[in-house]
Amino acid sequence: MHKITADKDGWITVRIDPKYEDPWTRLDVETVIRPSRPDQPHAWTVVHRRAAAVVAAFTREGRLVLIRQERIPLRAALWEFPAGQIDEAHEDDDRVIHETARRELREESGYVVPDGSPLEPLGLFFTSPGFTDEHGYLFVARDAVRVESQSHHDAGESILEVREFSVPELRRMIASGESRDANTLAVFARMCAMGIV
Repeated sequence: MHKITADKDGWITVRIDPKYEDPWTRLDVETVIRPSRPDQPHAWTVVHRRAAAVVAAFTREGRLVLIRQERIPLRAALWEFPAGQIDEAHEDDDRVIHETARRELREESGYVVPDGSPLEPLGLFFTSPGFTDEHGYLFVARDAVRVESQSHHDAGESILEVREFSVPELRRMIASGESRDANTLAVFARMCAMGIV
């Protein structure tokens, strides 16, 4: 389990029955005692995934960099902010989390943030807490520039296109449902709440 979701404050894991595991995902049936019902252990199917870093990169002109990526579970290609998983051995190390965000921005989009330009952390969010402990660390990058004409992503990824969008364009895409993945919606919502856009 992630350190961020470990037992505390009356939560007690009674038993974990592993069902499946691969390099990216683990599926367990977990029997847990909850603080609100200490006498009633409850079994729940939980998918564990490594945490991710998600980057909303602004260009010097104030446009946002998005990738269009095929998503097998949905049988669709979605416009998304660049994101990638963090090595689980270092998922609570701020330096590694920031490095992952910078690396994923470059690998997936071909854009970089100038050396010395900090990434602005926007906190974290849980992607779908009804069945997974997966969470994402959200960042804003400023003054992003394209340094490579093609992205260099993992073999399992299928990034079809990289484009820049204005804030009003992305707002329209979100409102119409054209952009609908949790990472993009979470970053955009956090930026709106913080007055960044």
